[in-house]
Amino acid sequence: MLVASRLEIKKTMELNILTLCYIFASVTFILGLKMLSNPLTARRGNLIAAAGMVIAIFGTIFLYEDDGHKLGNYLWIFSGLAIGGIVGTLAAKKVKMTAMPEMVSLFNGMGGACAALISIVEFNHLYHEIETSGNIEGHGGKVLIIMLGLIIGSVSFAGSMVAWGKLNGKVNDIAFKGQNVLNLIFLAIALGAAGYLVLAPMHLIIFYVVLILSLVYGILFVLPIGGADMPVVISLLNSFTGVAAACGGFLYDNKVMLTGGILVGAAGTLLTILMCKAMNRSLLNVLIGSFGGNAAATSTGATQQGAYKEISLSDTAMVMSYANKVMIVPGYGLAVAQAQHVCHELEKILEEKGVEVRYAIHPVAGRMPGHMNVLLAEADVNYEKLMEMEVANDEFKTTDVVLILGANDVVNPAAKNDPASPIYGMPILEVEQSKTVIVNKRSMKPGYAGIENDLFFQPKTSMLFGDAKKVLQNLVTEIKNV
Repeated sequence: MLVASRLEIKKTMELNILTLCYIFASVTFILGLKMLSNPLTARRGNLIAAAGMVIAIFGTIFLYEDDGHKLGNYLWIFSGLAIGGIVGTLAAKKVKMTAMPEMVSLFNGMGGACAALISIVEFNHLYHEIETSGNIEGHGGKVLIIMLGLIIGSVSFAGSMVAWGKLNGKVNDIAFKGQNVLNLIFLAIALGAAGYLVLAPMHLIIFYVVLILSLVYGILFVLPIGGADMPVVISLLNSFTGVAAACGGFLYDNKVMLTGGILVGAAGTLLTILMCKAMNRSLLNVLIGSFGGNAAATSTGATQQGAYKEISLSDTAMVMSYANKVMIVPGYGLAVAQAQHVCHELEKILEEKGVEVRYAIHPVAGRMPGHMNVLLAEADVNYEKLMEMEVANDEFKTTDVVLILGANDVVNPAAKNDPASPIYGMPILEVEQSKTVIVNKRSMKPGYAGIENDLFFQPKTSMLFGDAKKVLQNLVTEIKNV
């Protein structure tokens, strides 16, 4: 009796400690997410949330019990943690800033795959349990959660892999007539089969048919979406992964897994809505409108609109040195050239000459949400100098020089002036309101949306061709000599 009592006390204490670990981890997730909203606290917020996750993981490994049995298999568990930790650390350290969006998409896909694998394992366990007991009653709720996790996780995984391929240039946009109808058919069959399994779970073949249909739907879902819409799609897929993880939390009655999944799902959904608002488009229009793909290159405006003029480095240095206010518009070209550090150097040199320098940031510039903010933060650019689109548009009227570094579609006036343009209606940085516009590009090729930019042919615009990093380095040297 005494031994049994002591075991019960020990078990209760371990359960209470595990609950406290989960509560602490949940609080760190919420706190970390809040701190991520400000670049000044984002790094610390990320570390705090990571620390909470570590506590939750180790608490689960050593304290979690299921029917009186602890996890065990520590060799397998810690081997997996070690391999994943080493691979993740090396990948994160070696990845270039230009490849960060595709890494985010890849990691998000792995989260979806994990959620789908949990559903596969749990359905097989349930199948064999029912097969042994012969009782199929009372399992509908669990099967429903399993099927939701399977479908959402598989769609997230397959879609994220396609997004990863699109971002690194290995997968092209593919669209064909009736594709949306075909997608809906695949989804309807998968949902119908999943609903049947909720009522009659003794069908392994149907389960794996749902898995295959979900993977195919995930591929077809993302395949036609244009390149310029990829930031929105990445955000949406991220929310899918969060919901799938929350399903796993339901299955295991794991509060911290449920909390984390809900937070990721909610944050991803809100970010998706905000980005659609920034593009002045509905989510449905993003998913079926497919602007920014390869097909867009043949759209209205894809031919050159007229003559453009070039500007020399020395003239650029002269104009910027004697300006009162300069606005820099960073784009993907800046990231490709890894020119954020020399851009910051340019900013400091101009300020030494008494020039006011600010950065105009478009919400969907780059290849993922916040891409430009992360890029400039890496170069220690003061966050107070980063201006959101609405504020920047008010400032352009009093700006002497706008220097555009690799941005294209987010400064294209066609979004306001050409109803036939695929990007018509998307809010842009209205750089044409400034006195002088200087555009740095490698060539006159269209941007990510595949359409010509009318801005390049306007009288107040001058083109400064070349790699952003090399051009800025030479520009810094020229300005020092002015």
